[in-house]
Amino acid sequence: MPEEVLREAAEQMLDWHGSGLGVMEMSHRGKEFGQILAEAEADLRQLLAVPSEFHILFMQGGGLGENAIVPLNLSRGGVVDFVVTGSWSTKSYKEAGRYAQARVASTNAGNGHTDVAAPAQWTLSPDAAYVHLCSNETINGIEFQELPDLAALGSRAPLVIDFSSHVASRPVDWSRVGLAFGGAQKNIGPAGLTIVVVRDDLLGHALPICPSAFNYRTVADNQSMYNTPPTWGIYVAGLTFKWLLAQREGGLSGVAAMERRNIAKAELLYGAIDGSQFYVNQVAPAWRSRMNVPFQLRDESRNQAFLDGARDAGLLQLKGHKSVGGMRASIYNAMPLEGVQALVAYMREFERSHA
Repeated sequence: MPEEVLREAAEQMLDWHGSGLGVMEMSHRGKEFGQILAEAEADLRQLLAVPSEFHILFMQGGGLGENAIVPLNLSRGGVVDFVVTGSWSTKSYKEAGRYAQARVASTNAGNGHTDVAAPAQWTLSPDAAYVHLCSNETINGIEFQELPDLAALGSRAPLVIDFSSHVASRPVDWSRVGLAFGGAQKNIGPAGLTIVVVRDDLLGHALPICPSAFNYRTVADNQSMYNTPPTWGIYVAGLTFKWLLAQREGGLSGVAAMERRNIAKAELLYGAIDGSQFYVNQVAPAWRSRMNVPFQLRDESRNQAFLDGARDAGLLQLKGHKSVGGMRASIYNAMPLEGVQALVAYMREFERSHA
């Protein structure tokens, strides 16, 4: 999270805007939190350029929870197509099978989740209730640089995207999306808040077994206040939205400015990896994530030495996910270019001293 946001939240911890209350002490029905919620929703709508026919819902349960909540709301118990591109979309596919007829329209498991078939090669079901994909896979380092146009592929199904790990890092083409969901804890705020952006015509189709608190129609009708919302998470997310809206880069602002920064950070890190005989990234260049950069040392016997040296240099949490090993640098919005420069400098020095 941005340091400015953390400092502002800390300063207001005990007294929000002179109200005599901290946000965690407020009634979620009070006027103070009502203002916080309204501003957060309006700022997010502006930040992501969300069209008026979409509802913004502040929910709980995280991305994994939405793996169940989405099919409970949209599947109608029928066929659902999945584009499996890594660990998270695999989890989504398996969970949806509990509530719908989940089918794999495309999978890259055969190449180790390092490349993705072109959308024209996907086998889409003519009767699918929706098509699901994870637009950024944190563990495998796969990112969709462009969302598929399902209508151009002959599908009438809405596209559902899990954008948990790159939300607000790049624009969203809402003309191609029916629903987007994401946990807030990568680019927006603390764990515990989940954001759902859902088109109006997709509401009102929940299965009878769907809990009321997870029924998108109910949540929308109650302005995300059907049950007690994650008030602190919404408050901090709102601060982050304002921080993002205020960002400027090369004449750009908001998400466009963040995208330019994220491109520069990713190009610097991938350039260091590709220009080395010591490190390697296996992901096809066209599908490389700007947010999550997995890489391996060609001599993996040096992994622990690399991590120990990184820790001593103040570079933390670089160990790759246990399912894939190696290293992973997560360079979310709040990571400044200077942080990536420090990592690249350390990587080059480690290579020089261990070559």
